[in-house]
Amino acid sequence: MGTKAIDPQSIRNVTLIGSPGETTRLTHAIQRATGRIDHTIRIAELSSAAPTATLERSIRVADGVIILGNTTSQHAARLETILRTADDHQVARLCLITETADLTTDFTRCLHAIAETRGAVALPLQIPIGTGTEFEGVIDLLSMWALEPTVIEFYGRHWKVAEHHYRELIRTVMEQDPSASAAFRNLREIPLERLHRRIRRLTRMGDVVPVLCSPALDSDDVEPLLNAILRYLPSPLDVCQPEHALDY
Repeated sequence: MGTKAIDPQSIRNVTLIGSPGETTRLTHAIQRATGRIDHTIRIAELSSAAPTATLERSIRVADGVIILGNTTSQHAARLETILRTADDHQVARLCLITETADLTTDFTRCLHAIAETRGAVALPLQIPIGTGTEFEGVIDLLSMWALEPTVIEFYGRHWKVAEHHYRELIRTVMEQDPSASAAFRNLREIPLERLHRRIRRLTRMGDVVPVLCSPALDSDDVEPLLNAILRYLPSPLDVCQPEHALDY
């Protein structure tokens, strides 16, 4: 029997960085879901508590990393180290904030931590709504306009917050696009595929860190994360492109 060839552009080599329990649960959730997609996702797990030298070696050879954000005071410095190391080696990264006592607070702290680290801009693709026992769910900013007629009333006052974040997302993603001036006047008319292409390019170049959030790591609802991995993180061929060469 012959061996089926795999298109290198359909491969994603991903390193998950977080506590061992977190990365293992997320790995299992991703593996359960990958049978439904026509891509190959290879996962390596790396403890965020590993020695700095180990973190640097592992991140340096990664195609892309997913940082499981925990921004409590004892982990904030480690998050900064991971972000800076990825930036030093021009490694594309995503950040996932999940399973915290107060998802909204930790999400905001993560955005601030990224903003204070050189090399990239935090780019929320989702936002949590409500806090603590009043947590109501997650809004996906890129797809929310398609749902606007039915969900604007459901989200109530949160819709204005989501709209504000969407405008900030557009400003960050499109501000360096010379053909975007007209699009800024009609935010809802910007083609979604155009946004995906811009986010992918900026993520690969290390200019932005897409940020997602989820209330549970062991949930099978990992479709938003899978989509982000496939859309924005590079294939093995992408990391060999000239723009990823380091200047020494």
